Amino acid sequence: MQTEKIYALDFDGVICDSAIETSITGWKAARLLWPKMPVDISDDIIGQFKLVRPALETGFEAILIVRLLFEGVSPESLLTDFSHKMDSIIRRDQLDPAHLKQLFGEVRDNWIKDDLQHWLAMNPLFEDVNKTLKSIEPDKCYIITTKQERFVHQILNANNITLDPERVFGLDRNLSKQQVLADLQEQYPENVIIFVEDRLPTLENVMNNTELKQVQLFFADWGYNTTQDKQQATELDLKRIDLNDFSAL
Repeated sequence: MQTEKIYALDFDGVICDSAIETSITGWKAARLLWPKMPVDISDDIIGQFKLVRPALETGFEAILIVRLLFEGVSPESLLTDFSHKMDSIIRRDQLDPAHLKQLFGEVRDNWIKDDLQHWLAMNPLFEDVNKTLKSIEPDKCYIITTKQERFVHQILNANNITLDPERVFGLDRNLSKQQVLADLQEQYPENVIIFVEDRLPTLENVMNNTELKQVQLFFADWGYNTTQDKQQATELDLKRIDLNDFSAL
């Protein structure tokens, strides 16, 4: 008998192409911290943000990224020394990460309240992903993301995709992706767990966790990763997939 599959999917960069929305939300939030910034984010800053997006792990970091880009820090510099640059601006401007997380979520909430359709338009699903998700049985699918869960549900509902709230593990749960995968592995000991993620460091962490050997890892080429990430994924023998491969998993 064929072993059943349980799908554990990242959201931003695998299901949803949220880079533009994230940069705009980051800018709106940054203006509340640094009021002298212009009202609207420029196309140039959005373009630079897209280059840096592979380094972003949690949404609130977008606030710091757009501020540093506005100050003239290059995308290349941010990618080379991302964690240090984030820590430095937090220390320099005496910022509190917990407040930044709250602020980022509140700015998104206000945008949704004021203009839901525009917010949704800035969060399109990747090509054919809607069809792929609808082909997976709802009780076999989980989303594991650093996005706040209410935003995931807004986007899924707008695309007529129904997933029970307990199947979305987001920032609100305060659980690492490794912990969620470990819990799924315990819950489904007889099943294969398919984990699709676009962020290489996340996949490397799972690879190095000897307790997660049951989890099959797939590197999403279409997501937020660099050419160097793609090359490194190949060297690590990670299974690289494109959107066509994703639909056939």
